[in-house]
Amino acid sequence: MMGKRLHGLYAITGDSTGEALRKQVTEALEGGIALLQYRDKSRDSSVRKEEAQALLALCRSSGVPLIINDDIELAAAVGADGVHLGRDDGSIETARRLLGPKAIIGSSCYNDFELAVDAQRRGADYVAFGRFFPSTTKPQAIQADEQLLRRGKQELGVPMVAIGGITPENGAALVAAGAAMLAVVDALFGQPDITRACASFHRHFRDNLEDPPR
Repeated sequence: MMGKRLHGLYAITGDSTGEALRKQVTEALEGGIALLQYRDKSRDSSVRKEEAQALLALCRSSGVPLIINDDIELAAAVGADGVHLGRDDGSIETARRLLGPKAIIGSSCYNDFELAVDAQRRGADYVAFGRFFPSTTKPQAIQADEQLLRRGKQELGVPMVAIGGITPENGAALVAAGAAMLAVVDALFGQPDITRACASFHRHFRDNLEDPPR
């Protein structure tokens, strides 16, 4: 398992599959992403397992953690570095028991600060708020406000991830408000030059190193 220094660009896979997805992820790794989440709910479990294993090998070669979206069993089966859980995706306690003490366990908290407090209490390694901006991936997602990040910076003891419609242009304000990571899909994997797209985000984190990650 990788360490738990969570700070930087958090890439979430989009709709690509097979060789196209592996090529995209390779470019993102070359671009310096800090964390990769494999998200795919659409296909046969054996295919998803094969794809997760392929992505894990790429991530291992770059020293970047791979976490699985919503599927504790798949994360355990492939030996991934962790899992991201939504409201109905199983408990943090179950994930910890199956994946071990070093696993990265993230929790979606939408626009609810009390969910974040509870997730931290139950052992989450990071909490995610959003969506902050209109999102092509989840257009109906709950709207969140920067005030959640400002409050969390003062009151929470785990890193915060901001998600939802984030671009290089609007991400700076979220990092300044307290986000340790910016989670993006289309702003990376929907771009013609993924490595260059990664670079456009990195300055936001360099500019905020005076507030080091937990």
